[in-house]
Amino acid sequence: MILLVDAGNTRIKWALVEQGASPGQWAASGASANADLNHLPEAWQGASIERVIVSNVAGQRLRDQLQLMLPPVAVSWFASVPELAGLRNSYRNPSQLGCDRFAAALGARALAPGQALVVATCGTATTIDAVGADGVFLGGMILPGLGLMAASLAANTAQLPQVAAGSAAAPPFADNTDDAIRSGCLSAQVGAIERASRLHGGALCLISGGAAPHIAPALSILHRLVDNIVLVGLHAAATSTG
Repeated sequence: MILLVDAGNTRIKWALVEQGASPGQWAASGASANADLNHLPEAWQGASIERVIVSNVAGQRLRDQLQLMLPPVAVSWFASVPELAGLRNSYRNPSQLGCDRFAAALGARALAPGQALVVATCGTATTIDAVGADGVFLGGMILPGLGLMAASLAANTAQLPQVAAGSAAAPPFADNTDDAIRSGCLSAQVGAIERASRLHGGALCLISGGAAPHIAPALSILHRLVDNIVLVGLHAAATSTG
């Protein structure tokens, strides 16, 4: 069995996959706040894990902590490379591309092969990347995530409150400040994703991440909500022959 781990800035997501399973077919899966990673070994207890693949964008300290939690088997720390599993990385410096973005693009390619795609991963930050039908990762956009946008307003203005940006739907033109913040943050996310799709010829958007369920219903473009697309990409990488 393979253990896949996506260590983000806020949460650690994981999945256990059987040999031969299709990308996205998990034997078990879960998530933990980064601060609670000490409990992860309990979730994996009893699983016959032979291999671990980790995408980590949360820095060296979390990597060191996570290393202590992982089973004593071969661990691969996933990194962006010029080409993998039919995806060609056209970033100016391929290794500089965030490993989570490269994994998400691999996952999107595995779920929708041969299509032009926009891959939106909506977490602490929102990343929006374009993949050509020919398998070329073209590049993308990075912006503050839904919650981070709302938090920045509260932290950097004198009179605007802290609101939970994804807590409730808000009308486009809100008649109170809390809803106006929610509407503005959501509109910024939706606008960026829809603009990326238009610029990429109306490409199908695969949207994932913790804030995706709040953002996806507001999209007016062709889209598909995907759970844990980074883990799907790690799975695709694990089963790739090159």
